[in-house]
Amino acid sequence: MYNKSKPMHIVLIRHGQTPGNLEKRYVGSTDEPLLPEAAGRLTELRNGILHEECERAELLFSSPMKRCVQTAEILCPSHTPYLMEDFRECDFGRFEYKNYRDLSGDPDYQRWIDSMGTLPFPDGESREVFSLRCCNAFLNAIRIGQHEKAGRLFFVVHGGTIMSILERWALPHRDYYEWQCGNSCGFTAELCPGQDQDFSLSNITSFS
Repeated sequence: MYNKSKPMHIVLIRHGQTPGNLEKRYVGSTDEPLLPEAAGRLTELRNGILHEECERAELLFSSPMKRCVQTAEILCPSHTPYLMEDFRECDFGRFEYKNYRDLSGDPDYQRWIDSMGTLPFPDGESREVFSLRCCNAFLNAIRIGQHEKAGRLFFVVHGGTIMSILERWALPHRDYYEWQCGNSCGFTAELCPGQDQDFSLSNITSFS
C-alpha cells in the first residue's frame, strides 16, 4: 500500500495519566479525564524532548476518548485531530475499572492471568479482535496521510493501541507486551515499504 520513496515519520504517544491509571486499574471504556498534574508533564514534553515533533507534526490522529483528546490539545494545540473511533482502548468487560486487588480471588481473572493475557476479557474483547480494529484504524490513518501528502503523522492513543500497532508492523519484531509504555511515553518510527507486507515500522526510538 505505501509506495512513496520517502519514509513517513510516525509518533505514537500514550495519553497522560488518569485517576484510574494512578490506581493501576483496567481503564478501557471509562471515559475519564487526565489528572491535573498530567497536564504539567505533557507541557514539559511539548516544550522539551517532543518540541520538534509537536511543531513539525502535519496531521494529528487521536482516540476519541477524553484522556486522549485532552493530551492532543496540550501537545499539538494548533491542530484539530482526526478522531478515530477504532483507536479507543480495549473493552475490558467485567474487569473494567478494577485493579489487581479488586480481582484477587476471581477465577476468571486467574484464568486470564494464566493465559498470559491471551483469553478474551469476560464480557469484553479478545486481544485478537482489539488488535485487529486498532491496526485497521492505523491503516486508515496512513491512507489519509498519503492522500494529504503528509510526511509526519502524530498519534495520541492508548497503551494497548500502541502495542497492537507495533506488534503488527515493527521491525525487528517484538511481542505485544514487549511494547508496553507508561503514560505520556511512546515511540517514534519511520514507515517504510516492506517486501512481504504493506509496510514496516523501523528506526523505532522510545521516549519518556
